[in-house]
Amino acid sequence: MAATGKIVATIEARMTSSRLPGKVLMSAVGKPMLELMVERLTRVPSLAGIVIATTVNDSDDPVVELADRLGVGCYRGSEPDVLQRVLDAARSVDADVIVETTGDCPLIDPALVETCVQEYLVSHVDYVSNILERTYPVGMDTQVFATDILADVASRTMDAADREHVSLYIYRHPEIYSLKNCPGPEELTDPGLGLTLDTPEDFQLIGRIFEALYPTNPAFDLADILDLLKGQPDLLALNHHVRRKHV
Repeated sequence: MAATGKIVATIEARMTSSRLPGKVLMSAVGKPMLELMVERLTRVPSLAGIVIATTVNDSDDPVVELADRLGVGCYRGSEPDVLQRVLDAARSVDADVIVETTGDCPLIDPALVETCVQEYLVSHVDYVSNILERTYPVGMDTQVFATDILADVASRTMDAADREHVSLYIYRHPEIYSLKNCPGPEELTDPGLGLTLDTPEDFQLIGRIFEALYPTNPAFDLADILDLLKGQPDLLALNHHVRRKHV
């Protein structure tokens, strides 16, 4: 049964990414990617707050400093046990509902996040996301579930994959948890498009998108991005060859 109460977005962010170390603090339009993502999430109407879930590593001190500067929550926990880190981050700000996001999604569309939150609130299921059957581009990923549900997951599994991939256990066990997918409308459907920050090529593309759209419309949405890419197909070539990791 869906929970109600304080809804908070968690952002998993660390500096030791294997393919692109330090990516969350790489800059576009004069701002770190993580700051741009926070800025976008602050436009989600239903959110009562944002908390960055980073690690106890010294290398993540700059992430904490950025969170302090932006005035958002920050929690430091285990690097490998991301599930526990996110759960403890949510508890640190008294979140009843977690909107799980990752720091490699600086282009995330606030309206799509809000759609998932609203679907969660009205559908009364345990878990809502827009990735169970991917329709949106990679990089719009949003998952919504109760803090109590994640606590239940934490009590059920110590499998390394489950602990690394926060909500994996939830959607792999529909016999335990009720699930709902939020598909995109046809005009926003492009599941093969990579708008996530994993590689140097992704950084080139995302940086170019921000440079093209942000100065005149900081609140640009996915439709604006797709229109830009339709008009400038050379941008798509920047990361078209990148192979995405899958769980």
